[in-house]
Amino acid sequence: MRRDYSARMAPLANSFLQKLPPLWIPGPLRELIGWRIKQLTGSTSSPDAFAQPAGDPGLFGPSSMAWQVHAHFVGMMVGGLSSLMMQSLHPRALAAVWDHSNFRHNLKGRLGRTAYFVAITTYGAKNEAIQAIERVNQIHAQVKGFMPDASPYVANEPALLRWVHLGEVSSFLNGYQLLSTQPLSSVEADAYTKEMTLVGELLGAEQLPTTAQGNVLALQEFIPELVCNARTREILQVIENYPVDIWDKPFMHLVIQASFHILPDWALQMLGKPLACEAEKFWVRQALSIATAPIQSVLDTEGVAAHARRRAFAAT
Repeated sequence: MRRDYSARMAPLANSFLQKLPPLWIPGPLRELIGWRIKQLTGSTSSPDAFAQPAGDPGLFGPSSMAWQVHAHFVGMMVGGLSSLMMQSLHPRALAAVWDHSNFRHNLKGRLGRTAYFVAITTYGAKNEAIQAIERVNQIHAQVKGFMPDASPYVANEPALLRWVHLGEVSSFLNGYQLLSTQPLSSVEADAYTKEMTLVGELLGAEQLPTTAQGNVLALQEFIPELVCNARTREILQVIENYPVDIWDKPFMHLVIQASFHILPDWALQMLGKPLACEAEKFWVRQALSIATAPIQSVLDTEGVAAHARRRAFAAT
């Protein structure tokens, strides 16, 4: 009954949200929203850094699916947290984070750095995107150590890079599909998956799928290597207690709920989390869409993607 109700309501809700007129937000409130976005995400970058050089389309260009998907604020927040949950299931991938970052004590800082990397490789000028990828490769080359059982790991191992890439692509796409009022078609989802192989390969990942379904199947191939151990559970606890001011806690609770909603069923099972019913997913989605409408409105005109779009179409 609940599944049928949600299935009937979703198209009506999407239609309603699509027909809403653009929000008019006064200047002081826009500044406040911009400040709150940085408080929520840990971002320290300025959109102005994406405004030059004129005519530079970056790695993908304004017509790409990557530009569309990555401009969706709450979809990317949800996808980012979900991808961290999934990454924590791979012992060697988690060991690199555990031993070489302050992730457990500064989750917001880690997410801010990841958000910047996604932003610069998606919307930055081409040379800046390539330089950002090279910097990450240099860092990965230095990240190495030993597992609790004394077996070695290195962060730039192609298999680990592949795992991280697959999880991020799946999570960002699933976040967009859940929360956008205009989800991608299967053809567009495949195009997004194929576009993202460019960054994955430049980072050292190999044999990356070029379709959304191929990405799903490639993730499942890793299941025999995955475990949910004490480290995984600690990471999950850190994510579930995302550090925000008290007035942002209801919003972050919804974001974290949605992050679980987009995980594969097998990942939820491994993490010991229940499957959400369709009614819960529906109402979380609608609440997030309404709550983030002012944020998305500001970002659509003043965010990174907006600055990059003006740059790409500017006369040289």
